[in-house]
Amino acid sequence: MAIHLHINDLPPGLAFGDSVAIDSEAMGLKPHRDRLCLVQMSRGDGDCHMVHFPPPGDYSAPNLKAILGDPSLLKMFHFARFDVAILEHYLGVTCKPVYCTKIASKLARTYTDRHGLKDLCRSLIKVNISKEQQTSDWGAKELTQDQLYYAASDVLYLEELKKKLDALLKRENRLEIAKACFKFLPTRAKLDLYGWIEQDIFEHS
Repeated sequence: MAIHLHINDLPPGLAFGDSVAIDSEAMGLKPHRDRLCLVQMSRGDGDCHMVHFPPPGDYSAPNLKAILGDPSLLKMFHFARFDVAILEHYLGVTCKPVYCTKIASKLARTYTDRHGLKDLCRSLIKVNISKEQQTSDWGAKELTQDQLYYAASDVLYLEELKKKLDALLKRENRLEIAKACFKFLPTRAKLDLYGWIEQDIFEHS
């Protein structure tokens, strides 16, 4: 595994092919309150490129924004709802098209209620990842090696997981409904940013 750490933006000319695995780290889970600290990306080749936004955060990042906004590039996430929302809030970019391994797992693996990334990696590809650094201080001016390795593990296996989950979705005849969910995700993220986080606007009451 090779980790390439960049400050405030990706270098020019970096390409990810047809798809890229993406994750983000922030000071918390509320985009309006909690600062975006890190964006990590991988082609699925064992390398991870990370953009660190040291405090107070310079979010101009034209090269990163170009990749996130590329409509020909599939962006893969685990729990895309949060990442898509915070990336839009801080970078002003709508990520699409997207794929979410958590949604795919909930649609395909109805025999379990364990849909976390650690559970998926262990169950589907026999890889054990650590979540020890999940609640560490991502707002620090300098990140530790343990934080960087943790952040990389959140994207390195998404491509492999997608292949396994797609096979399950096809087997259970749920691939098309999954695609519809993925297509709606950027809108779901916008609703979160507008304040409709808990309220279901589709329900009768």
